[in-house]
Amino acid sequence: MATVPSKPVAKKVPAERIHHGDTVIDDYEWLRDKDDAEVIAYLEAQNAYTAAHTDQLADLRTQIFGEIKSRVQETDMSLPYRLGKYWYFVRTEEGKQYTVSCRCPVASDDDWTPPQISPGEALPGEEVLLDSNIEAQGHDFFSLGAATVSTDGDWLAYSIDVVGNERYTLHFKNLTTGELLDDVIADTAGGAVWSRDAKHVFYQTVDDSWRPDTVWRHAIGAGTDDVQVFHEPDERYWVGMGLTRSREYLVIGVGSKITSEAFVLAADDPTGEFVSVAPRIEGVEYDVEHAVIDGDDYFLFVHNEERDGVKYLNSAVDIAPVGDPGRRRELIGHSTQRRIESVDAFADYLVLSYRENALPQTAIADLRTIAGVPTADDFVPLAFDQELYSVGLGGNPEFTTPTLRIGYTSFIEPSEVFSLDVATGERTLLKRQVVLGDYNPGDYTQSREWATAVDGTRIPLSIVRRNGIEPGTPNPTLLYAYGSYEASMDPGFSVSRLSMLDRGVVFVIAHIRGGGELGRHWYENGKTLTKKNTFTDFVDSARHLIDRGWTDPKHLVAEGGSAGGLLMGAVANLAPELFNGILAAVPFVDALNSILDPSLPLTVIEWDEWGDPLHNADVYAYMKSYSPYENVGPKPYPAILALNSLNDTRVLYVEAAKWIARLQENTTADNPILLKTEMSAGHGGVSGRYKQWEETAYELAWILQQTGALHD
Repeated sequence: MATVPSKPVAKKVPAERIHHGDTVIDDYEWLRDKDDAEVIAYLEAQNAYTAAHTDQLADLRTQIFGEIKSRVQETDMSLPYRLGKYWYFVRTEEGKQYTVSCRCPVASDDDWTPPQISPGEALPGEEVLLDSNIEAQGHDFFSLGAATVSTDGDWLAYSIDVVGNERYTLHFKNLTTGELLDDVIADTAGGAVWSRDAKHVFYQTVDDSWRPDTVWRHAIGAGTDDVQVFHEPDERYWVGMGLTRSREYLVIGVGSKITSEAFVLAADDPTGEFVSVAPRIEGVEYDVEHAVIDGDDYFLFVHNEERDGVKYLNSAVDIAPVGDPGRRRELIGHSTQRRIESVDAFADYLVLSYRENALPQTAIADLRTIAGVPTADDFVPLAFDQELYSVGLGGNPEFTTPTLRIGYTSFIEPSEVFSLDVATGERTLLKRQVVLGDYNPGDYTQSREWATAVDGTRIPLSIVRRNGIEPGTPNPTLLYAYGSYEASMDPGFSVSRLSMLDRGVVFVIAHIRGGGELGRHWYENGKTLTKKNTFTDFVDSARHLIDRGWTDPKHLVAEGGSAGGLLMGAVANLAPELFNGILAAVPFVDALNSILDPSLPLTVIEWDEWGDPLHNADVYAYMKSYSPYENVGPKPYPAILALNSLNDTRVLYVEAAKWIARLQENTTADNPILLKTEMSAGHGGVSGRYKQWEETAYELAWILQQTGALHD
């Protein structure tokens, strides 16, 4: 029998931190230096310790990996979408880790029926644009950033990251000759946008804190003497680059967590100057889209301005002539019950995406049936039968598409894309996610319940389980949440989740404050100086499940990642007695230390989310009162598994490393506290679908063990 390695004990090197008169001694800050051989040795020792403690799950991991693999149609292709004179799609091939990007020609200008999906068979005129399997050869990690074809279809701009640090190298390929240009641009932010003449590409670079801050214009074939067209010096703002669906305007978007500004330039004038369409106003966010209505050009603004003394927290939609964008008038008003997220423009339609009743919704205005500019009443919502579902626009890059593609899924229904004839309402299924084997949606039940927070707020819970599993007998249960950045965790199908559900696990998403499921106020009441609502909402959700008889603390596991990992760390300190296990992926658990250091990636822009503890003593005290690493103490912690990546630039590996070291030192229980570090990956973990399935199987096996599903 193999010898189980002893628990690694991190040495203590006291480091002093003083802010606002508060002195803190941090014994594990030395773990921040990943160039230190002793740090790497410590992480590898933790990996060995974790491997030994999870070795008994090896057969189960293999079994779950096999289950995932057996349900996936490995040789498959995506639904082709039309762009210009080609249908574009990606293929996957059995045994290959990555996708192959392809296209085939459109038969005629009025050909809007996608070619029949033929997994494993080439379509007429099919050509390979980029085989990521070839690009990934010789690398432990691979991520494809940009993969953008020029408007004329003759050029491909693509970028790759082979480290995991989200700094990409941009390449250009002549799709007519297959030639790769000598123009190679290193350290880009990942995206690329073509001008209409296909002679210029716009891309972004990042600053020392990994913040996209600069937009450059590259002339194809002109080497690397590129032109800086935009720079944002304010460290609170990220810079993005895009193209309107009409392909008439290039758009530079600049945004902090609470303020934004957009700059536009006619796409046929790539060497011109970008112009702001609305001034930057602190606390006001807006997005801009180009629409053509009755032959006139308009900008559509989704914004949260204050009007008549009312802050439009949930956003409204304005419209203004392109020639005079300051002459705005309201198109769709503000509602406290509906959170507007975006408006998309097509030649014949406007599509409104919004949230209502903690679910995503879509409404469509048919411009062909409306005289002039539509009103709010002209937007007709799409209706669905399920209590829980997710819906939104599918791949519709063509402005002149005669029908709209809509994506739909639920906890129990595999993802679908259907074509909607807006005039008749007829829906034609174009592709449904293939689930091999004997999967039957009717074998599962999904439902909505509402927990009550300590302050009386009602918290929506989305629940899915196999038929016959009901409250009354404690069930193995996984409670998941995120709860930050106004991100919404919507119901969606998961092949891998079936391996839990079929073993009797109840899966629950807690839509806690800090997310966006119930509108902007839901987010506002779970950030900065109200952040603790996020943590107490999760604890109250767990108590609701226990009180309702769904589960008990011996069968309940909590899971969250990134900012959701912060949630896991806070919950471990708040209510360790409620959980038999906590899974924290790339967890943001040393939050106060990170947000105090403006030299770290993302810190300054994060001040709008968490507050600025560096300059504000009240924020410092508040963050210190909940930051997981700061509050680890002698408590009976449940089993904890932390997963992180050495090259992560969003949540540095050191956060989990320090947190686990302190937990192992302080826990008063015998439950294993484990750390697993990917030594060649970034924020998203390992790359390659088979490697990702293996990682998913690893996590699911641990969850099944801790929920008691293997024994009940």
